Amino acid sequence: MSKRDYYEVLGVERGADDREIKKAYRRLAQKYHPDRNPDDDTAAEKFREVSDAYEVLADSDKRAAYDQFGHAGVDGQGGGFGGGGFGGAGGAGGFSDIFGDVFGDIFGGAGGRRGPGGAARGSDLRYNLEIDLEEAVAGTTVDIRVPRLVECDRCHGDCAEPGTSKRTCSTCNGMGQVRMQQGFFAVQQPCPTCHGQGQSVDTPCRKCQGEGRVQETRTLSVKIPAGVDTGDRIRLNGEGEAGVNGGPAGDLYVQVAIKAHDIFERDGRDLYCEVPINFVDATLGGELEVPTLEGRVKLRIPPETQTGKLFRLRGKGVKPVRGGAPGDLMCKVVLETPVNLDEEQKQLLRQFQESLDGTDTRHSPRKSRWFDGVKKFFDDMRP
Repeated sequence: MSKRDYYEVLGVERGADDREIKKAYRRLAQKYHPDRNPDDDTAAEKFREVSDAYEVLADSDKRAAYDQFGHAGVDGQGGGFGGGGFGGAGGAGGFSDIFGDVFGDIFGGAGGRRGPGGAARGSDLRYNLEIDLEEAVAGTTVDIRVPRLVECDRCHGDCAEPGTSKRTCSTCNGMGQVRMQQGFFAVQQPCPTCHGQGQSVDTPCRKCQGEGRVQETRTLSVKIPAGVDTGDRIRLNGEGEAGVNGGPAGDLYVQVAIKAHDIFERDGRDLYCEVPINFVDATLGGELEVPTLEGRVKLRIPPETQTGKLFRLRGKGVKPVRGGAPGDLMCKVVLETPVNLDEEQKQLLRQFQESLDGTDTRHSPRKSRWFDGVKKFFDDMRP
């Protein structure tokens, strides 16, 4: 089945900037999180599609290749949960760039390309980790359990039962490759007898059945740096699957997703929250205590504050993982209409309303402008 356009997958225009792409990815990654959709069999596939699209569009080089050649320009280097799809041949460790819920699954591939003697790099693995907003902002250390293929401790990756030996493959004479003539063309492919290893095993290892690797679940301690956000990933060098025939191990990529918070919503380095205020405070002004990730602070509400007004608390947001000043906390005040009033309170409000009625529009300028607009609208409709 043909792949969907990556811009269509994320729901952004082709000219979207990095911030728009990341925001779209964050929203869709949370929407299709498999842990949040336990009864939806398609959630994991949708999340994978979104992650593949984001991995390409978030990388300027891959995006340029995709814009010019489409999927053909990035096939084999973007997306996917298999081996070789994330790190190539490895590289420096530590915190890497951005990519998109604990599946509880590790997606492995078939390993790297085989070299002389059948040596091949182990597959890269991905672990999806969901953490709280507080942990993401302050940084933390978490333990994860990772199932993976490790070198067999009985044959030490040799594939043969201890005390026995391998012999040179008679089909490829130890080359691991055979040359097939097809008309005018000569095609070189892995030896069908030794599967590219160059040697045959007469007595396979009893523990690994001649595979040289066995499945093992290992607990790893992962340091999450302060300031990480949904879509960021951490690379652990050499913690992927073991290599074949002496090849290096692959890497493990821990992809971070931030859980939805009861109070705050994060947008990059800034935090947003809604603060309910009553009618009196909105009208006369007042002072409220609002929460931040560092504790409570005072927020002064000026008189005649309208619902929806944003107040900025500078420096009360998130310090980015890549450095820079902390963001801000944006508090949106929302006027809460009184409920469960007794008859006396209702009567007081009626008296107050009567005191505002009349031709004086100073008390409700927005209401007055709205009615003037409505009147003009109907007047214009008359023939």
